[in-house]
Amino acid sequence: MPQIMAQQVKKTVNPIVIIGSLFFVFGFVTWLNGTLIPFLQLACQLNTSQALLVTFAFYIAYFFLSIPSSHILKLTGFKNGMSLGLFVMALGAIIFIPAANMRAFPLFLIGLFIQGMGLSLLQTASNPYIAIVGPIESAAKRISIMGICNKAAGALSPLILSALVLKGAQGIENQLKLIQDEVQRETLLNELAMRVVLPYIIIAVVLIALALFIRYSSLPEINTEQDHVNEDGAVVAAKSSVFKYRNLTLGVICMFLYVGVEVMAGDVIGTYGKSMGMSLDQTKIFTSYTLASMVIGYIIGVATIPKIISQEKALMISAIVGIIFSIAAYSTQGYVSIMFIALLGLANSLMWPAIFPLAIKGLGKYTKLGSALLVMGIAGGAILPQVYAALAKSLPTQLAFLCSVVPCYAYICYYAVSGHKQTAG
Repeated sequence: MPQIMAQQVKKTVNPIVIIGSLFFVFGFVTWLNGTLIPFLQLACQLNTSQALLVTFAFYIAYFFLSIPSSHILKLTGFKNGMSLGLFVMALGAIIFIPAANMRAFPLFLIGLFIQGMGLSLLQTASNPYIAIVGPIESAAKRISIMGICNKAAGALSPLILSALVLKGAQGIENQLKLIQDEVQRETLLNELAMRVVLPYIIIAVVLIALALFIRYSSLPEINTEQDHVNEDGAVVAAKSSVFKYRNLTLGVICMFLYVGVEVMAGDVIGTYGKSMGMSLDQTKIFTSYTLASMVIGYIIGVATIPKIISQEKALMISAIVGIIFSIAAYSTQGYVSIMFIALLGLANSLMWPAIFPLAIKGLGKYTKLGSALLVMGIAGGAILPQVYAALAKSLPTQLAFLCSVVPCYAYICYYAVSGHKQTAG
């Protein structure tokens, strides 16, 4: 018996370690956007609405590629699908090289969209994989471990990239205001744009190496095509359509809104601070504050779910805390307001780990498609910043932020209390 238990633990731990390394690397890439927004805004001379197209191009890829990703996974399986996703991400990183050479913002957006394509495939494969590789009741705990890997990398990536590409950025911005000669101005901007080349060459090499590692790893394949088995061991017949699962359909909306508020707290915090009069040298690392608070939240999740608190209750508490911190950010000024925006990372941290398993629970043979629909919801990261940018044109920045995020947290709270519950038939 002890030997069997040890084998079962090893069967779960090995995939967690391998997928954890995967989450670390694509977390590093994902959260570079918080630095890319101010970098491209300066290098390509963009306004705030244009700069926020960085998040739009990156996250809208999930909307278009998630369903195709589920079909790709049926052909490739989970492991090969993850490897393919990493190769696609590497291609997106390589496109940054000609984009920087030409200082062409549309080409940067194409590179970001292709990275989003690769991540769409990765997310569609890796999230249900880690959710069902062990008991579904402890799925939030395993996803929280993945979150620690993802957000720890995310906290590091803005620090590293900003040190490389935004060093002395405020001085460059001030210098550009004084330069009258257009040739000299273009030379300075071209030199700034080229700073991004070496980091993205390194990223592409690492992604290709990880793709090969995953492809030839011992990661076991998981069959999700069978019918769902309930807690009593009885087979539950699949419903006629994936859209008949209430917990999934409402969960997709919940995921859309959750990713929106996560991106607002992580990627928009820099432009939020800049609108309050803070310098680029100050705001360039604000994303790391948000992600550091998310790591703390994930650690809490690992320690408490499901032994102390259920996935549903963790989600409800997180949504309520999100509303409180959003109101606090609106009611304060300067660094105190920034602190509350960063603390939204703490509120957001346990949302993905709770939403995903609650939404795919009981899907049986629809698990890959349900996962794809949930990953499609990541497009919320593309839409909500644009809603905020539109509101900020006619409302004060803090009020625009409040109006953007509080309704999202209210719906997430509803899903935690009632929306996740499955219905018969």
